[in-house]
Parts: sequence; C-alpha cells; structure tokens
Amino acid sequence: MTELFAYTDGACSGNPGPGGWGALLIAKNGDVIVKERQLKGGEADTTNNRMELLAAINALETLSKPSAITVVTDSNYVKNGITSWIYGWKKNGWKNAAKKPVANAELWQRLDAAQARHEVTWRWVKGHAGHPENERADALARAGMKPFKAETT
Repeated sequence: MTELFAYTDGACSGNPGPGGWGALLIAKNGDVIVKERQLKGGEADTTNNRMELLAAINALETLSKPSAITVVTDSNYVKNGITSWIYGWKKNGWKNAAKKPVANAELWQRLDAAQARHEVTWRWVKGHAGHPENERADALARAGMKPFKAETT
C-alpha cells in the first residue's frame, strides 16, 4: 500500500524579513520511495509563521485528487493551530482568546480548506535535529528564500 507524506518547513531571514517555504512530497510503498516532488517559494517581506503555513498549504493544494497524507512539520504553531486552536477561532469569528483578530487568518482559512479535501494526519518533528526529510524541507525553504534575500558581500 502506498503512503503519502509531506515534509514542510519555513525559513525567514529576520522576522519579519525575506522568507521561504519548502515542501517535500514523498509517496512510499513500505520503505521504497515510489515518487518524490519538491516545492518551494518565498516572499520579500514576511514572517517565519507565514512561511510555515504556506509550506503546508502548498503541499496540500498541489495534490490533484483527495488523498490520505501525513504532513510532517517542525512548527508547533502549524500543528497546534490546525489540530486544536482553529476550532475556537472559527467558533469565535476568527478572534483569538484575547478577542483580537487571529494572526494570519487568511492563511489559516486557506489551510483549513486545503486539508478539508484530504484525510490528513499531522505529525510534529523537532527541527534541525538531523531528521533527513525535515532537513531537505528546510533546504528547500532556504532555496525559496534566496531570490528575496539581498546578497551580502
């Protein structure tokens, strides 16, 4: 049976500052990789949280048909937001516990819509801890940021 995984990460140089997101999609049959796809992008002036969200959004939106997928992120913000906090935000009209507008609400709404098409399992891994696929997602995020980062000499 083929399993689908998306390893996602965001990066930012300064927060806010230029940023990038990366997603590594892998289809596995047991331990054998059947197919792999790399996605990346970035923005000139953004935050790390926005890039983490866009990595997950783009991973899910790129799937052409509804799928069972495990999204692996090193962002507690993304994992906790989509598996827990979002229910209260929606119930409270996209206001947080302090009754203020939810930060990045448009991205949370986009992620919520993207995941609704799929059967998503969310998994957190510690970032920068040698997890091979997470390290590859991080490299994609840094590559996505590169065109927006001023060259230093």
